[in-house]
Amino acid sequence: MIAAVLQANALLVAFVVVGAVMGASAILSRMLTGGRVSGSAIAILIGLALAFYGGIHTGGSRGLADIPLLSGIGLMGGAMLRDFAIVATSFEVDVARARRAGVAGAVALVLGTVLPFAVGAATAYAYGYRDAVSLTTIGAGAVTYIVGPVTGAAVGAASPVIALSIATGVLKAVLVMVGTPLVARTIGLDNPRSAMIFGGLMGTVSGVSAGLAATDRRLVPYGALVATFHTGVGCLVAPSIFYFALRALFD
Repeated sequence: MIAAVLQANALLVAFVVVGAVMGASAILSRMLTGGRVSGSAIAILIGLALAFYGGIHTGGSRGLADIPLLSGIGLMGGAMLRDFAIVATSFEVDVARARRAGVAGAVALVLGTVLPFAVGAATAYAYGYRDAVSLTTIGAGAVTYIVGPVTGAAVGAASPVIALSIATGVLKAVLVMVGTPLVARTIGLDNPRSAMIFGGLMGTVSGVSAGLAATDRRLVPYGALVATFHTGVGCLVAPSIFYFALRALFD
């Protein structure tokens, strides 16, 4: 009976589980690191470990969401609520402060699209890929894990290459999530302007939002505001300008 009730209220169970993980992470942060490592960063690592366990335990592809009692995590962590949360954060933006990013924010957006693509394509080349389709797809995945499969489908990439592009984007997001609170003080990530430039350079909405939440939740709207544009920009330029540039070089 209890199992039936929990499965019928799967989304509520997901919120409870995530809340418990956040609470435990805050305690671990205080006890083990004296607060030097944010509880949110620890929660991200715990979440990744639980997702890995869920995949191994069930043999599925959705982590903990493949466990019937925790199926609500698939909805809570899905694109719908994620995008809703990102859009909601934009309403907290102070327009006057946002304007201060100005040209620097625009330049960061361009660099945050071109540089990851170049690094991703160069890495793919180093691992033996020589055709423009594969190089473009994997490079696009380094921009964001959404741009990768969109680009791959547009240029006709093989399924394994598209999977690699997604993995590349996910790895980037995880590194940004975990690394942001660790380097925030060093790079001066403590004001809306620097958060917008940081969001433009990193480009992964998930990584930037989670990393800034672990650093200073007041900065999340500003970082997410600029990072959100990366998916649209990447989906426009990767399968067109970047693809034809690589095709001219390698094909």
